[in-house]
Amino acid sequence: MNVVISVDMEGVCGVSSWVQVSPPEFGGLVSGSEYERARIQMSREANAAALGAFEGGAAGVLIADSHDTMRNLLPEYLDERVRYVSGNDRALSMVEGVQEKGVGALMMVGYHARAGTQGAPLAHTWNGSVRDVRINGVQAGEPYLNALLAGHYGVPTVFISGDDVAVKQVQESVGAEVVGVAVKEGLSMFSAVHLHPAEACRQIRAGAKKAAEGMHSAQPFTVLFPASVQLSFDHQARADQAGRVPGVTRIDAVTVGYSSPDAFHLFQMFRMLCKVAEVQLNG
Repeated sequence: MNVVISVDMEGVCGVSSWVQVSPPEFGGLVSGSEYERARIQMSREANAAALGAFEGGAAGVLIADSHDTMRNLLPEYLDERVRYVSGNDRALSMVEGVQEKGVGALMMVGYHARAGTQGAPLAHTWNGSVRDVRINGVQAGEPYLNALLAGHYGVPTVFISGDDVAVKQVQESVGAEVVGVAVKEGLSMFSAVHLHPAEACRQIRAGAKKAAEGMHSAQPFTVLFPASVQLSFDHQARADQAGRVPGVTRIDAVTVGYSSPDAFHLFQMFRMLCKVAEVQLNG
């Protein structure tokens, strides 16, 4: 069976600032040298997971670049057996590839905790505007949403690496059986205690191997459908816009809600409402 590895950047070892994960092309408070260092470690951690997956029995590995512009991976750091996805105009976004025939597991590398989490470096959900997401009343971050979308295609989530809080959140909400590797211990939104980058890769490789070895017995993650979804923003003006979408109801000043028959609809509605809510707040 094949494995899809979704790799983000905020949860990578050594990362604790937006400066490190912001592509310099956008300008602003960025650092080309720090970004380059972070994308190298991102590539190394993705490759470590790929090597572990192969050692655990995976027939093939597809790595999905899942951070920001989704073209951060440096392919020269990847094993020659892997395929990789880059570019952000993708129907399944961070887990593009799970819909392919023969995929037996999803692994998440470099992931972060959900928005509003205390003591978790660079904690957020999707963008800086989303304050909270709840599915059937359960708080959901990016790992939860991606595991649910993978489950729609019958693909179980078997591995997570990132900061310690992100790992804990996934094991509590998606399943205790998900193999987790914490490459850093969060201290605050912008600080953490990190492993050595090489040690982080060693632990990721070992964890991915273990996860791949057990993927044949793993079960896809799902929730009860139709599912109730609540999406809260950081400002009422965003809910003003999102609340005008047909099928969406206004719940309070900053929160809208909708119902979904399946995970694919849930995810696409979530993405669309986030896009609709991208409004200027200065009038």
